[in-house]
Amino acid sequence: MKYLDIISSLKDKKYENVYFLTGDESFYIDKISDYISKNILNSEEKDFNFVTLYGKEIDSSVIISEAKQYPFGATHRVVLVKEAQHLSKIDDLENYIKNPNPTTILVLCFKNKKLDKRKSIFKLLKTNALIFESNKLYENKIPAWINDYCNAQNIKIDYKSCAILAEYLGNDLAKITNELDKLIINCSDEITSSLIESNIGISKDYNVFELQHALSKKDLVKSNTIIKYFNLNNKAHPLILTINSIFSFFQKVLIYKQISNKSRQEIATLLQVNPYFLSQYEVASSNYSAKQLHYIFSYIKDYELRLKGINNKNTSHQSLLIELIFKILHS
Repeated sequence: MKYLDIISSLKDKKYENVYFLTGDESFYIDKISDYISKNILNSEEKDFNFVTLYGKEIDSSVIISEAKQYPFGATHRVVLVKEAQHLSKIDDLENYIKNPNPTTILVLCFKNKKLDKRKSIFKLLKTNALIFESNKLYENKIPAWINDYCNAQNIKIDYKSCAILAEYLGNDLAKITNELDKLIINCSDEITSSLIESNIGISKDYNVFELQHALSKKDLVKSNTIIKYFNLNNKAHPLILTINSIFSFFQKVLIYKQISNKSRQEIATLLQVNPYFLSQYEVASSNYSAKQLHYIFSYIKDYELRLKGINNKNTSHQSLLIELIFKILHS
């Protein structure tokens, strides 16, 4: 089941006896387990009917003992097992899963590790439990996720701001929501680039998307201005990430040059970008020939190696980035 479907069922008081929450994206696992913790039992019922266990500290027999107990003064008992991936003998739960206590809601949070699907316990979970798999989102999906999160809070945000946040924050949803919640508190009804700059420190004028835009136009002055800013703020703009973003940009430019007879939406889908950014790929495609792009990829590879200390004796990381941009713009 999907996350929203599970939350909807829980709100309708349609409970499963066993929830197996797994995957490498802890955000949704935490959201589901937190909802169960806070909403199924009231504060008085929790005193006798709610228990949290940790897989590192117990074995399966403790879980079974707690799960087999009947509720006192409530309709259900909730047993929440965090760090279930650390249980040494999770297979020992098989008999309980075959015949769970109908008044117990057992929640197994199995993070950052996959349960072998060939095991009999996984087959039992498939038939006798609700399995929810929470996987990391691909980075190109993060801007749309940010947009949806803001919309759900009735907050407006433009796509460029979504993309800037995604580039800066990565794909850790917990980290992203933490920063978004700060922004939402400090805005009226819209998250703007100025708000992002003042609260998170991401410049609206000096960021990777402005660099890509300057490179697409072969704007030497703007490109160097942005690079100087990056070099002065290298903790926020690590060189390796900047070089990776430059490579990704020109890789998409090359793909754009090879696309014909496609709509803007089809091109955006192929490039895995929002249509908002297509114009800069169109401009870059006209400003860089296939031969120039070949040289650019060669430069990027060379400077990645020099960044790692290969064939680079004394040149600083800051100077390497300046050199790379110079060579790209004069290719």
